[in-house]
Amino acid sequence: MNRPAPSSEAAAKTADRSPCPCDLGTSRRLALADCCGRYHAGPLHLQAPDALALMRSRYSAYVLDRLDYLRATWDASRCPVDLTVNEPGLRWLGLEIRGHRVIDADHQEVSFVARSKFAGKAHRLVETSRFERRDGRWIYLDGEPGESRRD
Repeated sequence: MNRPAPSSEAAAKTADRSPCPCDLGTSRRLALADCCGRYHAGPLHLQAPDALALMRSRYSAYVLDRLDYLRATWDASRCPVDLTVNEPGLRWLGLEIRGHRVIDADHQEVSFVARSKFAGKAHRLVETSRFERRDGRWIYLDGEPGESRRD
């Protein structure tokens, strides 16, 4: 029996029930809709409560090619104009948070390692990212690269 192709809305709902790419490190992975997806769209759109939640949601947005979310959460004067979707064959493998530092009420830093694989080679992006709260919303300012490498 042939079934009709799911609508884009149905496909989006199915995707939102899949495990969140940020993997909070709990024994039970949360669904995207219950984790980072709630900041990507819906009533909590762009309302990450702190820099750590914003960092995780931005990682998930990279994995899912949600460039509109990345641009909306990036300091407009520093967001690259050439931000593009992932290259075919790129696989994001995971996010490891190494540290979260509250500087003051409106400034925080998050240190992380993001792992990926492309063309058979493993990559690690290591960064300490700086965030600022403006008008009640957290935004990504920039990051200090750490020791990234290709394995």
